[in-house]
Amino acid sequence: MFDAVIFDCDGVLVDSEVLALEVELGALQEIGLSYEEEDFKARFMGMSTPAFYDALEADHHARLGSGLPAGFRELCNGRYRDSWHRLAEVPGARAVIAGLAQRKAVASSSGSDALTRKLKLTDLWSHFAPHIYSSDHVAHAKPAPDLFLHAAEALRVAPERCLVFEDSGNGVRAGRAAGMTVWAFMGGGHMNEATGARLMAAGAERLVRDWQEAGALLSAI
Repeated sequence: MFDAVIFDCDGVLVDSEVLALEVELGALQEIGLSYEEEDFKARFMGMSTPAFYDALEADHHARLGSGLPAGFRELCNGRYRDSWHRLAEVPGARAVIAGLAQRKAVASSSGSDALTRKLKLTDLWSHFAPHIYSSDHVAHAKPAPDLFLHAAEALRVAPERCLVFEDSGNGVRAGRAAGMTVWAFMGGGHMNEATGARLMAAGAERLVRDWQEAGALLSAI
């Protein structure tokens, strides 16, 4: 049914979205820009870093009449660096990926340096290299289809023969726009039923609860 499987990184392979929510929501509250967690996830998850900060800049100006404070990005980056030691694979990811028969790639909105570090810290890098692609590889990041199409071309697989694992609405929309089948992955620590419902509404074909279920499904395709 599928010749290749393409995985998002954050929240699918590496359980980093919980950390991102903690860092970003906390830092935003300090500058007077608050969001409900579900609204924040629905809008921003899956965006590239530049697109995320551009959207925050627009929100801060609309709500508070000014741009983001100087040093805000450095504040977030410092908190991320202080928390790298907490990064771990989403439970069960490495074992399933190691046994996957299909061609595979990572297609992540993270920048190349951050993506490399996350995959190496969790011992996942070697299972995908060289097919590890970040927002730095394309002109237009998710929800545009460019990154998934780039990965499919590198794998030499037609888009319609690719299966995508995603945990964000922006990622689901990108995969669908690329002409791929998208499964919504629920195994990250940040996921809940409301988030899963949004991913189905965005066009995901099915929900996959965890890597145990993912492994069973992948072994059957």
